[in-house]
Amino acid sequence: MKLISFAIDGEARYGVLEGEAVIDLSDRLGARFPNLLSLIEADALAEAAAALSAPGPRHALAGLHYLEPIPGARRIFCVGANYPKVHPTGGVVSGPEFPAIFQKPAETLVPHGARLQAPTASRQFDYEGELAFVIGRGGANIPPERALSHIAGYTCLNDGSVRDFQKHSVWAGKNFVRSGGFGPWLVTADEIGDPATLTLVTRLNGEEVQRTGLDRMFFSIPAIIAYLSAVTPLLPGDVVATGSPEGSGATRTPPRWLVAGDRIEVEVSKVGVLENVVA
Repeated sequence: MKLISFAIDGEARYGVLEGEAVIDLSDRLGARFPNLLSLIEADALAEAAAALSAPGPRHALAGLHYLEPIPGARRIFCVGANYPKVHPTGGVVSGPEFPAIFQKPAETLVPHGARLQAPTASRQFDYEGELAFVIGRGGANIPPERALSHIAGYTCLNDGSVRDFQKHSVWAGKNFVRSGGFGPWLVTADEIGDPATLTLVTRLNGEEVQRTGLDRMFFSIPAIIAYLSAVTPLLPGDVVATGSPEGSGATRTPPRWLVAGDRIEVEVSKVGVLENVVA
């Protein structure tokens, strides 16, 4: 299923994408599960599938006001330097001994179709296309061989970065408000299979600037889950961004910084395309 969070007349709702229509689950399941997070927390994706045939509203996808797949996500973990590439701060990245983890607040991300906010404090605004996943079943000390069974689904993420501030600290460079994108929807894990077989592509104004197979990550998704859950118990609804490959604007000669009007697309095979324009 493609699970989508959206708003109609300012009211947050959720549903399942079917062709060019969205089957609204808020009316069908809202009494028990008011939003997508509550559905995931209850491990009730099977109930969502069963409710698709029940009577209730449908909406045309075209013109729908998207929300982030998990609006206001409580925790967003990001893996840094997870691909072989020239790092934006200089030098060649080889496989690190341990994952480099940082966190972003939900305010740094906007949904599919929303405008990114270029910072006024810097001109070095950059893009990073990534695959992200959402935890379905929580747990601590999750072994790698069971890790994929803890994933509810997969989505796309643009980890917007402000490179000169990133030299101050990772927190500073990664946490500008509305600097990144998240969406367009959440594709349930049963439709993806092995995420290492997926392909990630980022386009800037229609030109391909990043492409990689997810099998090139230094730390696989099972390894990331095992590491994170050794540090802190993972919770349903936790979002994990898995890192970005070569090709960001900082690694180009000369650097290609984002400016107003630029259109960023992050596409992951079997998942979809996240698109945002810089304001």
